[in-house]
Amino acid sequence: MGGCCRPSEYDKFFDEKNARAKAREYARKGLTDDAQRIVDFVRGRLSPGYSVLEVGGGVGAIQLELLRDGAAHAVNIELATQYESVAAALIGERGLGERVTRRLGDFVQEAGAIPSADVVVMQRVVCCYPDADALVSAAADHARRLLLLTFPVERWWIRIGLAAENALFRLRGCAFRSFVHSTAAVLAIAQRHGMRVAEHHRGLIWQVIALERTG
Repeated sequence: MGGCCRPSEYDKFFDEKNARAKAREYARKGLTDDAQRIVDFVRGRLSPGYSVLEVGGGVGAIQLELLRDGAAHAVNIELATQYESVAAALIGERGLGERVTRRLGDFVQEAGAIPSADVVVMQRVVCCYPDADALVSAAADHARRLLLLTFPVERWWIRIGLAAENALFRLRGCAFRSFVHSTAAVLAIAQRHGMRVAEHHRGLIWQVIALERTG
């Protein structure tokens, strides 16, 4: 597959062991705080029957929660390939097979083949993709009503931590990298594509930004 990002490199970090751990954590504790903020915001903004597109949704916890009491259908596009069996098991356990579509690929490269949705979600995904402009632009263009993003807050110690992590990846021969993209730049990209900030929560590490379509 073309593009900037090879699935094989993402699979070294987002492997099946990681997927199983995420599923166990979801079963024990529910959603993470930032994921719960996303779900709560969507539930508070939209009436049941909306569609969801999640980019890099992993095992699909956010989708499962939205489908439980509001969303009609969800599409997930995943660059890493090792989450699919775990995600399929979670979907099957809840009898949601006909309401979830999962596909593999680079969202930026395949954006033209993916339908728009009322809600687009990218939780902890912007920091895993080198070209924030292309990624956020594509996501905003696909969001008919809402765009939800979570990515690291710009703090000096987070930058140092990710730099150390990336150095470790290099030593291990892994091409995957993490990024601290500029918050102002990410917001400017979304705004150029017709979105405006409706809510912005900054945590210690992660920030949650909810944007809505203008007009």
